[in-house]
Amino acid sequence: MQIRQAREGDARAIAYVHTESWKTTYRGIISDEFLDHLTTEARIPQWEQMIRSGEKEQILLVAEQADGENVGFACGGREREGKLPYDGEIYAIYLLQASQGQRIGTMLASQVVQHLHKLKLRSLLIWALEKNSACRFYEQMGGTVVHSQALSIGGKDQLEVAYGWEDLQLFGERSTSQE
Repeated sequence: MQIRQAREGDARAIAYVHTESWKTTYRGIISDEFLDHLTTEARIPQWEQMIRSGEKEQILLVAEQADGENVGFACGGREREGKLPYDGEIYAIYLLQASQGQRIGTMLASQVVQHLHKLKLRSLLIWALEKNSACRFYEQMGGTVVHSQALSIGGKDQLEVAYGWEDLQLFGERSTSQE
């Protein structure tokens, strides 16, 4: 498994991972009708734009198998909303279902965090739907819920939670606090 910076030509594979992981991760959480209408083609422009932007404060990484297949991606940079006291953010981290549970997500997230360290950022935020099974992963990586907000996806109300790390250096450290 190779984790590398996304480059020209990766947008289709990233868009595929993005849509397919939504369809498997959010089935039963988000309406089937919404998920069934997600297409790789609709997501390609978003990822082409990010790859071409050359934004130095953002990073987009892919997880590539030895055969060249992209099985996951992650991206991050400066925190985007400015509502909470965190300066770094992992914007997205997605893996194809067959590649989950193999520490690929940990490798991707760790490399995004390394990039944030290089930017001299000190804290981190990740948003996830409350019912997303990835929430356990964020908790295992030491994140704690620091905020929540309501949003609507496909006509259904959802709760989105923010996991935070006040000290970016503690990312990956299991939380020892007892709640």
